[in-house]
Amino acid sequence: MAEFFSEYKTIIVFLHVISAVVWVGGMIAMRFAAHPSFIRIESPAKRLEHIALALKGLFTIVVPFVIILLITAVLMIKGYSLSQSEFAPLAHAKEGIWTIMAVNLFLMIRRRSRAEKLLEEGDMVGAKSALEMIGKYMVPLNIILGIIAIFLGASLSSGL
Repeated sequence: MAEFFSEYKTIIVFLHVISAVVWVGGMIAMRFAAHPSFIRIESPAKRLEHIALALKGLFTIVVPFVIILLITAVLMIKGYSLSQSEFAPLAHAKEGIWTIMAVNLFLMIRRRSRAEKLLEEGDMVGAKSALEMIGKYMVPLNIILGIIAIFLGASLSSGL
């Protein structure tokens, strides 16, 4: 593992960083750029349809990056031997944050899918409730956790 990491370290670290940027940046763009535009759509049905469609697009883009992020995290923990170093608590905290974020993401994906089905059935109240939880709580939570994880990563890398 150490040999593999040593040979591909730059690529692994790059993939890890770009994955974090795409994931967290995508959520920030959705929450603070796209969401205010959706609110201006007068028809509630159209608004909810557009939000559900945009979230589907975001999730389709970020899921591969989430997988890459988690794989590269494991490779870096093993490659830098972080579990046996003074940096172990920081590395494991960061890994834990990304894991919580991934679970939250997959819960968002399920809620969005449920909202889409509710929209198809004409249940606007149910669809709104499902989507509202994503926009008000779940995405902001992942943004905050992602920023913390990126900061921890910058702190960790400065000590290596």
